[in-house]
Amino acid sequence: MAAAGAGPVELGFAQSAPAWRLRSEQFPSKVGGRPAWLGSAGLPGPPALACTLCRRPLSFLLQVYAPLPGRADAFHRGIFLFCCREPPCCAGLRVFRNQLPRKNDFYSYEPPSENPPPETGESVCLQLKSGAHLCRVCGCLGPKTCSRCHKAYYCSKEHQTLDWRLGHKQTCAQPDHFDHIIPDHNFLFPEFEIVIETEEEIMPEVVEKEDYSEITGSMGEALEEELDSMAKHESGEDTIFQKFKTQIALEPEQILRYGRGIVPIWISGENIPQEKDIPDCPCGAKRILEFQVMPQLLNYLKADRLGKSIDWGILAVFTCAESCSLGTGYTEEFVWKQDVTDTL
Repeated sequence: MAAAGAGPVELGFAQSAPAWRLRSEQFPSKVGGRPAWLGSAGLPGPPALACTLCRRPLSFLLQVYAPLPGRADAFHRGIFLFCCREPPCCAGLRVFRNQLPRKNDFYSYEPPSENPPPETGESVCLQLKSGAHLCRVCGCLGPKTCSRCHKAYYCSKEHQTLDWRLGHKQTCAQPDHFDHIIPDHNFLFPEFEIVIETEEEIMPEVVEKEDYSEITGSMGEALEEELDSMAKHESGEDTIFQKFKTQIALEPEQILRYGRGIVPIWISGENIPQEKDIPDCPCGAKRILEFQVMPQLLNYLKADRLGKSIDWGILAVFTCAESCSLGTGYTEEFVWKQDVTDTL
C-alpha cells in the first residue's frame, strides 16, 4: 500500500486469498490468522502483546503494508494491530510499526514473485529466519518451551495449556510430526487479504437522496440497526453520523481507510480525541493518523459469543509523523477506539 499523504484516501476490502499470498515474503496487508511478521528480529515479546486491562495474550487483528516512498529506511514498512478477544474484557488494543531498508537481512533485494511457490502445502512456519521461535497458538514470539519435548514454543502459560488440551498432549511424544498438525485453538480470527482501491469522489447532495437500505445492506442488519439506534440518540449530532453514512455509501464493504495525515471520519460526536489525547512518539515527533479500521470488519471476524465480544465503532491508528527509525525492532504506536454505543 502506498502512502496516501494529502492525496486520495485508499480503501481496504477483505478478500479470500491463497495461503502463500499472505506470507511475510509477499509483504501482505491482511486480516486475521497469524501475523506475517516483517522484520524477523526485535519482535514484541509477551509483555508487549498482553492486554493492558486483563493481561491475557492479545489476538492478531490485522496488518497493513505501508512503505514510505523516498525513505530508504522505510522501503518496507508494516503496521500490526492486536486486540483482546477474551470475555469479559474484549477491550485492549495495541499497535506496532516496523520498517526495513530494501537491502536487509531477511528479504531479497528484488520484488517477490507473483507466482505461487513450488510447494503446495500450507504448513505453518513457526520459526523465523532470525532463529526466533513462534507460539503454536498465536504466531507471536514464543520464549517458553514445552519441558517435555522441547520443540513446542509458546508466548504464555495460557497458550501452552490450551495447546496441550487440544492435541499436544498426544503429539508431544512424536515431535517429528506435531509441527504439521496445528489444531484449531479457536483463538485466531479468520484470515483475509486486504485489497486496496482508491476512494472515488462522492457527491453528498446525490448520495443523501439514495436508498440507504440498499447501499448499506452489506454492512449487516445487526450493525445497521445498532448504528441507526445510535443516530436517534445523538439529537444534535445527527450530522456526524449522516456524514459517516454518506462517506461510506458508495463502498459500504470497506473495512479500512488509509491515508497518512488525513482527517478520520468519525461515527459519533462522542469520544473524538483532541490533539492532547494523542501522545507524542518517544522520538519527540507528533503522531498523525495512518489509517482507521471500520466497523464493517466485525462482519468478517465471526467473533460473536453469548455475552460480551469484541466491538468498536472506529479504530483510529496514529503513528509517528517522522516514522522514526529505531533499528530493526518494532515500535509501539497509538490506537484510539471510538465505540458505537457511547451515546446509548
